[in-house]
Amino acid sequence: MSYTLQHAGHAELEIKKSRFLGCVEPMADRAGALARVAELKAAHPAAAHVCWALLAGGHSAANDDGEPSGTAGRPMLEVLRHQQLDGVLATVVRYYGGVKLGAGGLVRAYTDSVARALDGVPRQQRQVLRQLHCRFPYPQEGTVRRLLARQQAELLEVVHEDNVRCCFRIVADQAEPLQQALNDACHGQLAWLDEEQT
Repeated sequence: MSYTLQHAGHAELEIKKSRFLGCVEPMADRAGALARVAELKAAHPAAAHVCWALLAGGHSAANDDGEPSGTAGRPMLEVLRHQQLDGVLATVVRYYGGVKLGAGGLVRAYTDSVARALDGVPRQQRQVLRQLHCRFPYPQEGTVRRLLARQQAELLEVVHEDNVRCCFRIVADQAEPLQQALNDACHGQLAWLDEEQT
């Protein structure tokens, strides 16, 4: 079971004249994380480093941004893993104070920055979503839309061609019962598509 954050959390540490600005926030994917890191670099042009770690949808990424390898991004990632988080970006902006901290000191500083930013931030259980694609004749569209709405599926796209093609997202453990309900309601006229067929 994994959790995500309800909102962002922040912390600031000062260690041997270096300032560490930690932030944790909900983040859906790597593209969003890279955009956020670019924003932070633009907002803190005098900072020595903007290190980050991301856990999202089972994928992970970490970046030391010039700090010695393994002293920033990976330790930050381990904090997120240890707290069973997913869909979360951790960033630490470092303003160098002129005193070297050594590898152990850096690991502690980055780990503490993320841990303190997480303090008190409410979490919620993360639901795994599944995306499905299907195709059906025009007369079935009303039936399909009603069933999707009843099951609180999120309709992402509807394309009208020879048939109607639709893409929707639903909580993973509700996907199979919904597929069965749609198959029954459409009397075998609905076809499920792979990603490549869409």
